[in-house]
Amino acid sequence: MARTAAVSPGAELASDSRKKGLWREAWIRMRRNRASILGMVILGVIVLLAIFADVIADYDGVVTKVDMTLRLAPPSLAHIFGCDELGRDLFARIIHGARISLTIGFVSEVVALTLGMFLGAASGYFGGKIDNVIMRCMDVFMAIPSLLLSIAMVTAFGNGTPVLILAVAVGSVPSLSRVVRAQVMSIKGQEYVEAARALGASNFTIITRYIIPNIMSPIIVQVALDIAGAIMTISSLSYLGLGVSAPTPEWGSILSAGQTYIRDVWHITVFPGLMIVITVIALNMIGDGLRDALDPKMKR
Repeated sequence: MARTAAVSPGAELASDSRKKGLWREAWIRMRRNRASILGMVILGVIVLLAIFADVIADYDGVVTKVDMTLRLAPPSLAHIFGCDELGRDLFARIIHGARISLTIGFVSEVVALTLGMFLGAASGYFGGKIDNVIMRCMDVFMAIPSLLLSIAMVTAFGNGTPVLILAVAVGSVPSLSRVVRAQVMSIKGQEYVEAARALGASNFTIITRYIIPNIMSPIIVQVALDIAGAIMTISSLSYLGLGVSAPTPEWGSILSAGQTYIRDVWHITVFPGLMIVITVIALNMIGDGLRDALDPKMKR
């Protein structure tokens, strides 16, 4: 009588143990990278400021309160970043604006990752006509600058938060799908994938259980770097007046409102601009650290 082969519990436990060991080694290498640790600290501080923004500065009482007696007031002990053209506290508006910029940046990348994983995995696993159709569509999107594509979507469908998230996400989908496709194609012929197929596992099970978990390293790096680009995109849209609507604070819109006074009042553009630059640099430092930590060639 023929026996059906099965993966032993011991083998699964050993595999899980190896995966945990690899992630532990990656974290150890990550901790040795001072630049990536600095990036995590900086990003952590910005995230904490965004989370506790209401505790630090009341939204209705400080962020949106107009006081023309403080119009364009310079930085002081009472207003450490100074005040804007309507006398509103700039520090309060920046930390509340961090909520919008970071939320749209992170959520848009989650959406892009979901779409990119689905399209890239289907393209790389099935190949043939499916691969050609998906990749040619991705080529079309890659031929259009991501900011221009986002502007077109916002202009066509409005600047509500869901539209902004989708508009920013669409720009990251082609690159993510290509990364996923390349990784899937490189391992879909491995022995453990063939064994799962021989045991009767469905394509969905093979992709989600045996392929996706083993290709996450380069995808995580790509997502970390793309988040920085997403924050730049949402800030650019707001700067152009196509992002978050006033009076809701957002780094790009704060920067746009202050450009009129840039020659005479330095603080109104320097501080929101610095927040964008610092956040993007921190995310790039984290992305570079993840790339080095998760790269097997860097193992020592």
